[in-house]
Amino acid sequence: MALRIQNLSKRFSSGTLALDAINLEIKQGEMVALIGASGSGKSTLLRHIAGLMAGDASPGSVIEVAGRCVQREGRIQRDVRNIRSQVGFVFQQFNLVDRLPVLMNVLVGRLHGMPWWRSWTRWFTAQDRARALDALARVGIAECHAQRASTLSGGQQQRAAIARTLVQGAKVVLADEPIASLDPEASRKVMEILSLINREDGSTIVVSLHQVDMAMRYCKRVIALHQGRVVYDGTASNLTPALLRDLYGMQAEEILNGSSMLHNTPVPVSAVPAPSVLAWPLPLAQAA
Repeated sequence: MALRIQNLSKRFSSGTLALDAINLEIKQGEMVALIGASGSGKSTLLRHIAGLMAGDASPGSVIEVAGRCVQREGRIQRDVRNIRSQVGFVFQQFNLVDRLPVLMNVLVGRLHGMPWWRSWTRWFTAQDRARALDALARVGIAECHAQRASTLSGGQQQRAAIARTLVQGAKVVLADEPIASLDPEASRKVMEILSLINREDGSTIVVSLHQVDMAMRYCKRVIALHQGRVVYDGTASNLTPALLRDLYGMQAEEILNGSSMLHNTPVPVSAVPAPSVLAWPLPLAQAA
């Protein structure tokens, strides 16, 4: 089991109940969409899985990643840094260092496996650099490796962030609204990359999305959150505008806005062509 969440709740000091008795299991190699309107708890849930936030001290509360405990009854485990090395996190705002070259930003994914003195001096081996170039080639931006991160478009920056998780060797990738600030074409490329990493590497991917048609296009399983609770966990093909309106009421329009589902033409996963973004366009020597 890649992820196991049992009886997870989170109430903030303001009194807001962000997560309410979440129970989920996600198998190794699944690609799962996490949908919901703003404030439904998607980002909060992902941050708990990564051990970036501690849940409430609820009896029996536990989060496990690949069989290892991240937190239990509101207490994050002492070895959480070792566990995080297996968890890649793709943020909405990319989390790149603007003034550093793209290659150096991607190499950050190697820091967890390096001696402290090498990480402190940012001394990377030729093998590390080859691995980073390899990852950049997979996401289609090897030619940008020497550019400062600030010079890339939003879509390219998000692809660099995904390359960082490849270099990290993450078994589980958590993507928090990775296409929220991107245009439609850049969004499609990012989702195709995540989908192909899932298929080719067997990585478990959990991606939170506002756009339900994107969830249906790229993910076979959808988990819907509403006011911190799981209100749907099942196949994407069973989602309909009517069901979403039953689950969300007026908030359903936020999720359906701009979706092809409004026209009753959802695109099933099986109809999506095999992405070509990760087609390894250049040998490493040329990419460099």
